[in-house]
Amino acid sequence: GPGTRVHMIGRVGYDLFADQLRASLSAAGVDVSGVHATKAQPTGVALIWVDRSGQNSIVVAPGANHELQPADVGSMRAAFRGARFALFQLETPLEAVRAAMRAAREEGAQVILDPAPAQALSREMLEAADILTPNETEARLLLGLPAGRIAPAEAPEVARALRQKGARSVVLKLGEDGCFYSNDAAGILVPAFPVTPCDATAAGDVFNGALAVALAEGQGMPEALRFASAAAALSVTKPGAQASIPTRSEVQRFLDSHPVSKSGPGGACEH
Repeated sequence: GPGTRVHMIGRVGYDLFADQLRASLSAAGVDVSGVHATKAQPTGVALIWVDRSGQNSIVVAPGANHELQPADVGSMRAAFRGARFALFQLETPLEAVRAAMRAAREEGAQVILDPAPAQALSREMLEAADILTPNETEARLLLGLPAGRIAPAEAPEVARALRQKGARSVVLKLGEDGCFYSNDAAGILVPAFPVTPCDATAAGDVFNGALAVALAEGQGMPEALRFASAAAALSVTKPGAQASIPTRSEVQRFLDSHPVSKSGPGGACEH
């Protein structure tokens, strides 16, 4: 977006996947100076199976992702300095994530934590999150509940329970039911945009990235959630992960064609 600079930190191997990933990120305007190569492991890969309804199952071979260690956090500080938001997930060792979240907060950034892949987290980890963004599976696991859906009517109670566990604010990603934002003062339910799902892979990641961009640009939380929901909706209409991420102009066109007061029929699945 206008004035938004994005830095990425991570580990890759010395292989073709690494070259493709860095080239793809650079082409999208991402600063990849913090994405270092290691000889210890190949670049991480994800094997994704998508069913006919667009839902996915993912098997991850983490590879070089697991080489990102707490000792590396010192060199990350330059990227956090001056950043308004720092976005984290759990595909690298938890100790490194925890140390990096702490460093980001010390440098003045607000921390957004996507607790994915789903796993139990300590109170210390949750307390380091300004905004926690779990999907239904992740939220239920964090609360020690059995797997299942979260109905919109249940969202305030689930979000409140997560805040009691330490998160300052929570965005529950409820799939086709939209998303629910909760902090000490308010709760906001933002409906999903109706689209024809083709492949849900990366929808949560797209949502988080778009949310961070919108907030960094100074949009209010309701507008930022709507922007993120539009980006995620567009992403599920296309197959693939990185390939399904919409551009800024595509999201804006989509929002312009979906005024707040209306909700139109779903769109077609693009291949």
